[in-house]
Order: sequence, then C-alpha cells, then structure tokens
Amino acid sequence: MGPRGNLQLARIFGIRIGVSVSWFVVLFFLIYWLSQVYFHELVAGSQTTDYIVAVAGALGYFASLVLHELGHALAARRAGIPILGINLWFFGGLSQMGREPNTAAEELKVAAAGPAVTLLLLALCIGVGTALENGGHFTDVALARSGLTTTPALALVGWLGFINAMLFVFNIVPAFPLDGGRIARALIWWRTGDRNRATLIAGRSGQGFALILGLAGLAIFATSGSSFGLLTLVLAFFLYQAAGAAVMQGTIGRRIKDITVADIMDREPLTIPAAETLLDTQERYFARHHRPWFAVVDPSHHFLGVVRQERLEAEIAAGRPALAVGEVLEENLPVEIGEEAPLESLLGSEGLGRLGAMVAVDSDGVLRGVVTLAQVTQALRPAT
Repeated sequence: MGPRGNLQLARIFGIRIGVSVSWFVVLFFLIYWLSQVYFHELVAGSQTTDYIVAVAGALGYFASLVLHELGHALAARRAGIPILGINLWFFGGLSQMGREPNTAAEELKVAAAGPAVTLLLLALCIGVGTALENGGHFTDVALARSGLTTTPALALVGWLGFINAMLFVFNIVPAFPLDGGRIARALIWWRTGDRNRATLIAGRSGQGFALILGLAGLAIFATSGSSFGLLTLVLAFFLYQAAGAAVMQGTIGRRIKDITVADIMDREPLTIPAAETLLDTQERYFARHHRPWFAVVDPSHHFLGVVRQERLEAEIAAGRPALAVGEVLEENLPVEIGEEAPLESLLGSEGLGRLGAMVAVDSDGVLRGVVTLAQVTQALRPAT
C-alpha cells in the first residue's frame, strides 16, 4: 500500500529506506501538532523545549515505523524473499518484496514480524517510562491527561509508548492489508490449503473494516468538522482499495489455479551464449532484434542472467567491446521462475514489472522458455 519512495534517507542492513513527498507533509504537521497540542501542557519547560521534544517525538514515530517494517523485511529476507526497499508515505510504511510468500508458514512469519517488533518497542517504552517516573503515572503521561506536567524525557517516552500501542492495536486488526489481515490469511491458508480462498476471505474482511472505518470518519467529520475525521476517511479509502485488490487477486487466482508458466511461455526464445563478445552481441542481437534485454545462457543452456542494452552500450563506450557478455549481467534481479509454477505466482513479480517478462527454468536451472507480460495478460482475459 502506498506509493514508491522517491528519495533515499538511509540504508539499514543493506535495505533502502525511501520516502515519498507526502512523508514531509506528515513530518511537519506532526511536529506542529506535538509542539502545540500534545506536549504544550504536558512538558515542564519553555516553548523551545516543547519544539525540541516534538521534533524528537516525530522522528521517534517514524523510527518506530521503520523498525516495524524492518521486522517484516528481515523476516522475508530470511525466508529467501528479495527485499526491494522500505518506503515511508502519508499513512505509514511499506516493505516492498520481490515476490509473495510461497507457503502459509512464510506468510505468517513475515506478517507477524512487524507487530512483534512494535510490541517489543512498546514494552521497552513502558520499562524506561516506569524507571523514569517513580510515581506510577506513566499511563497518564502517555495519554497526556489534562493538567498533568512532567519532564521532557518522560513525556517523549510516554508519547512513543502511546504511538507504538496504537500502531500495534491497529495493525493486528484481522483485515487485509493490515498485518492482522495477513496473519489471518496465513492461518486460513494453512487450515484450508487454499491460498486464493484465504486471500478472498482476508480481502472481504478488509473491505468490511474499511467501510466501518469510513463511517466512523464520516461521523467524526460531520459532528465536529475535525481534520482527524477527514484523515480517517482518506485512510479508509486507501484500505478499501487495497482490500479490493486482494479480493480481485483471490478471485482471479481461483480461476487460473490450474494454469502453469509452461502452459503459456514461449518455448523457443532467443538467447545469448555467455562467451559472446559485447560487440558481437550488439551487432547480432540488439541491432537486429531491437529488444531492451536478452537472456544469457552457458553451453548447457543453464540460465545465467540477463544483459540490458544500456549496460552493454556503456561497456562498449568505455573501451571494452571484447568483454564476454557473461561478465556484464544484471545483478540481484529476480527474473527466474520455475516452468511448473502456477500462473498466479507471476502476478506482481518484480521481473514482470521491470522487464516485462520472466525466464522459465526447470529444476536444474536450464532455460526452458520466456513468459512475457503480453502472454500473461492474454491468459488472464478469460478469468477477468
């Protein structure tokens, strides 16, 4: 859910952390709200102190989101799922995975990892807050009770405890695309053995939750004119869209479950031997066939990777025309798929999105064909 990040903030464990433009809007709004409302009466200090604590609170909130998404990302990477990055946007964060989990167990582990990290952060805040306050009113600080005044440090820890508690409660609601919905999908998938049915049920629950959330936002906005009600409405809209996509995915998946990659792929694709020089590759393949990339194979026809025209031209321009094409393959690009894999496993795959095709291989890694986006679209038409 959410747009792809367009600005890199950092790399953590080799994972790119990016943000969209909407993130800056939320950052500045949150700093303003924390300094003028949440911390204004709670913090014992000057207006400058309020502002400093507000900045720390806003950054702490987004740090909590990043840690939550890192939980998902690291669990996915441990399961062998490529991670394309983590993006922060208006309503939170998103871990972008190179493929969907292949089993219910993978789905469960990845989905549960984020809330587990958030719960750990909440426990840490409670522990630190209890050690700081020495008076048994940490909950009052976290809820910013009227008339209560405390130290900047305790106010900050209280805010972080409060926001992580809200993130945990919201995320475990069993409604797709929330983590709770993904956990529910994994459990239904495990129980029934039918991934598409599980996706359909989780999507329907997500649509129901989005409608309830939207009605609540509409009621809040109608009675008080609060911007919170309006934001709730917008959030409900995004959740309903994502849940609707899951419903569509589950419906189509049930209709195409018996179709495999081998059923629709091109069984005689044009490939390039790894020993071919870059200059010969340019003349014999790219100049003649006008394609942006080709699959590269070894003498036994094992798939080695893909070569792109941009990379090839750059190497030739740099004075390396005699270099073997096997030396300039794209790295970390998951374009491989088993020829017996179900067609639905192609949907949303990175290779299909970035290259417009996936390379089908057998159990020994021998290239058996190439399946293109056009072939997938053609196969999906009867189902849709």
